[in-house]
Amino acid sequence: MGARTGRDYLERLGELRTTVQIGGETLEGGIPDHPAFRNLTRTYARLYDLQHAPEHRDTMLFESPTTGDPVGTSFLVPRTHEDLAKRREAFKVWADDSLGTLGRTGDYLNSCLMALSEAGDWFAQADPAFAQNIRSYFEMVREQDLLTTHTLIPPQANRSQGAGQQMGGKLTAHIVREDDNGIVVRGARLLATIGPTADELLVFPSTVLKGNPEDAPYSFAFAINCDAPGLRFICRESMDHGRSHFDHPLGSRFEEMDAVVVFDDVHVPYERCFLLGEPQMCNAFYTETSAVVHMTHQVTTRTMAKTEYLLGLISCLTEAIGIEQFPHVQGDIAEVIVALEQSRALVRAAEADAALNRFGVMTPDWAPLNANRNWYPRTYQRFPEILRKLGASGLMALPTEADVMGDARDDVEAYLQSATLSGTERVRLFRLAWDTCISAFAGRQTLYEYYFFGDPVRMAGAFVSSYDREPYKQRVRDFLARADEPVTIGQEST
Repeated sequence: MGARTGRDYLERLGELRTTVQIGGETLEGGIPDHPAFRNLTRTYARLYDLQHAPEHRDTMLFESPTTGDPVGTSFLVPRTHEDLAKRREAFKVWADDSLGTLGRTGDYLNSCLMALSEAGDWFAQADPAFAQNIRSYFEMVREQDLLTTHTLIPPQANRSQGAGQQMGGKLTAHIVREDDNGIVVRGARLLATIGPTADELLVFPSTVLKGNPEDAPYSFAFAINCDAPGLRFICRESMDHGRSHFDHPLGSRFEEMDAVVVFDDVHVPYERCFLLGEPQMCNAFYTETSAVVHMTHQVTTRTMAKTEYLLGLISCLTEAIGIEQFPHVQGDIAEVIVALEQSRALVRAAEADAALNRFGVMTPDWAPLNANRNWYPRTYQRFPEILRKLGASGLMALPTEADVMGDARDDVEAYLQSATLSGTERVRLFRLAWDTCISAFAGRQTLYEYYFFGDPVRMAGAFVSSYDREPYKQRVRDFLARADEPVTIGQEST
């Protein structure tokens, strides 16, 4: 099949019988036409079509090594620096199209699966079959161009207790038994973004296992169809309120649904299992395989696109209402420019210093990407704040499309115009700013970016622990040792 089109994606999704609970109703299929998902699925269909657009085809596709069919570049195993650059360029096409607001486009987990598929020797430490399973699964996803999502963390019932203690160990998804054909899983997991609109669910390790024997039932990595029997998604309230693109320019296009995943004795075939009962290996799942590096390469490309969008939006706003000449406004704009250039520099450094990992995969240098993923979640919090400050009350006095195009049109044109825009144009621009910094969609984006890789406090601790500071400490020790040396200035004359 190879790289699919938007129609291919919608048709396959329409055939799935995914169980979804949302707004008091239970769906068993029909996802592409449901009001909560209709616009998002069309957005994802557009992304798949972009792969085949003449201007993007060479960037976004390459020849499958097994079938010769064109497949997505996010499945490309990089062997050279040029391969890494091509992957980043492909990431950027999708990120630009959604203004960086879609966190679960297919290239994110495709990058993860690519790295895992090449780390067969590592998986074989647990069982040689796992190496073959992950390789075969990756090839299936690549050749069918499936959309995957994942779920990582346990429900937040009592964060002071481990998975084996909460509700007697019954709360968190865990293995309840094995049979000749696979495992049976019961319990729940957070947080499956786009779960209802994906093809496949990757149930990957939580990286907070303590490695105790009682953690074994909670230690696994496997993949399952999103419409597998016994699997259901409990959705939050939709932030696509069925309004027009004029009223909700972002929420009506890019609302990625988040969901709790419930496993009601879900059977997982052995051929879809990649790790079982290995707490220590589960904790090393992302680092030892370089999966986290390649996932972060995609994420930093996306957030770079998002920062470019925010710089453009802020600049359009300040130009429209004539405030760009004020020094404090220029200071805010400069802050966004600095963030953008820092993102670009970190990505560039990671690619420039890339090297082959032990599995022969050209892998970006981790330090710059790790710095970016620790820095950006906090930095992003400033961007909505800057928009709110600069837009001020103008972000609150915003009529809807019905008024702009209806009886209030003349008043809108007369009283809501700006220095450079007509009343209608200004309202359209400010509604985009509103959907970026104030709306429910905007609030979810801010929270999502902050916790994208996990708790920033814990991430900072892990960053400090893993960073090699010894050379810099030694430099200080060497300097202190010089303090006792005699100072010699030239030589005495004779």
